[in-house]
Amino acid sequence: MPTHACCLSPDLIRKEVEYLKMDFNWRMKEVLVSSMLSAYYVAFVPVWFVKSTQYVDKRWSCELFILVSLSTSVILMRHLLPPRYCDLLHKAAAHLGCWQKVDPSLCSNVLQHIWTEEYMWPQGVLVKHSKNVYKAMGHYNVAVPSDVSHYRFYVSIINNILMGMLYSLMCSEKWHQMISLALILFSNYYAFYKLLRDRIVLGKAYSYSASASNQKVS
Repeated sequence: MPTHACCLSPDLIRKEVEYLKMDFNWRMKEVLVSSMLSAYYVAFVPVWFVKSTQYVDKRWSCELFILVSLSTSVILMRHLLPPRYCDLLHKAAAHLGCWQKVDPSLCSNVLQHIWTEEYMWPQGVLVKHSKNVYKAMGHYNVAVPSDVSHYRFYVSIINNILMGMLYSLMCSEKWHQMISLALILFSNYYAFYKLLRDRIVLGKAYSYSASASNQKVS
């Protein structure tokens, strides 16, 4: 589990974000490869051993492949992306901040600074970078305005994606396939409960932190 260092150095914050991006990408690759292998051995390999005189529902095999891959992905992401890790990403993103591109003609009368990597920019300030004008959106902003990966890191919504994947597993209406679905969903109901709980707790914690920061700024 990586650790978060609360520092005021813009360069160290960006280096920490780059490390966390690499770590997060590795975890997602692990989830993707493992889930695809699990679905391959569950849905496709058994079909090869079916006798030619037996009928195989190929459409259901494809659906089962998708369901198993989604189910395995949720379980693995629940293990590799626990609430502590998501909170670590949130704290790093809060220190990183983000920029929103604005139309220069709409802010021609507003003071615009030249963006420098050594400075921590406050919220609402306008800067020029790569011939474009950007507005600081976070409370603290050290991200590179033109770096799209920094913006994606700031708006990460891991828990919402997981809950959407779990919800998609509950939409089948074919009663004769409920046994397979029940076995898949049985391992996901507990994960869904914990994800929902973590999403509510983290959402309230972040909203309280944002409101407290806004009161300090005002």
